[in-house]
Amino acid sequence: MVVDISFQKHKNRHFSSIFGIKQYCSLYAKQLTYHYPVYYVRIVYHDVSLKKHQEVIEQVEDKPATSAQDLVYLTSESWMENLPHVFEVKEFKLKELSDYFCYLCVTGYKNHQPEYIQIITKERICKNLQDQLEDYAKILSQYSEIYSENFYQKSKIQLLEHILHKAGHQLRNSLSLIGLYARNLYLRLPDNHYRQEAKVIDENVTKLDFSLTEILSCGQGVTLNIVSQDLRAIVAESIKSFQPIINQKHLQIYIPETSTMLLLDKSQIQQVFDNLVSNAIHFSPDFGKIFISWQIFQEEILIKIRDQGPGISSIDIQKIFNPFYSRRDGGTGLGLTIAKKIVLDHSGNLWVQNSPEGGAIFSVILPRK
Repeated sequence: MVVDISFQKHKNRHFSSIFGIKQYCSLYAKQLTYHYPVYYVRIVYHDVSLKKHQEVIEQVEDKPATSAQDLVYLTSESWMENLPHVFEVKEFKLKELSDYFCYLCVTGYKNHQPEYIQIITKERICKNLQDQLEDYAKILSQYSEIYSENFYQKSKIQLLEHILHKAGHQLRNSLSLIGLYARNLYLRLPDNHYRQEAKVIDENVTKLDFSLTEILSCGQGVTLNIVSQDLRAIVAESIKSFQPIINQKHLQIYIPETSTMLLLDKSQIQQVFDNLVSNAIHFSPDFGKIFISWQIFQEEILIKIRDQGPGISSIDIQKIFNPFYSRRDGGTGLGLTIAKKIVLDHSGNLWVQNSPEGGAIFSVILPRK
């Protein structure tokens, strides 16, 4: 089974939503002390949730313990002079720990302060360890960016939840009043076209109230009704609901013959696929093709929806999941934001990229258990 690079990258994004930056740094520190002759590791990173620099320290148990005075000396950074370039390993002399070798690899800068991996060894490190340290620094830097991006994305979604809750309360009051007057008119008017118009108003108010309830319940993160569901059946149901516009544009939609069972909330995941299929149809040219596929892995499934539309600009890719940002005329800019919120609630992830063949690819990762 072939796995593309984008899956590996966004699997790491999914991993970042589970592991905090502190746990991730601790994991790397443990790996360094386990695989290499390093007795002390200190990683300084910027925690976007705390808005300040933090550190994790890992020390091998069977090596001499670092005293409190030594820790104060290390964290003071008074030994730090002429910082190396980012991802460059540099040796430093420590006056207070003259019997040891100290190496530093900067992973980046935040608020004009360095983030870095510091290791202390008894002997000079070999070329292999130096290369590995540079690789660790690059991966840690990438993870820090992903973690920050996810944090800001969740902050925006929380703001959306607050806006939806407040707006929903006001809209529901108005809808209730309109519905009340429409029902009164329907009951009091004689049986003519005016009475039927009052009935249409009442019915549409009921539909709007139901849609509003769905949006608010999604935004407020209600308890998921997790049940085993057939993935292909859910996708097929979304396609069926758009069949008139599919026929009108003479589109062809391809989905796998095989399926799999997933534990999920059907009504909410159905909303995700309705939105993604609708977008693919909207941006597809007449007589175009839409390809829906999935790859099944041990613990998760990767689902892709690819169209043959104009693709997505680099600016749109950065903003497409932001609340109230829409590429469609008359769009609310909430569909993709809510879709991503639903996928995140299912411990998955949703992202978009341009296809080398042209068009856009929306990818969804969902856990199988």
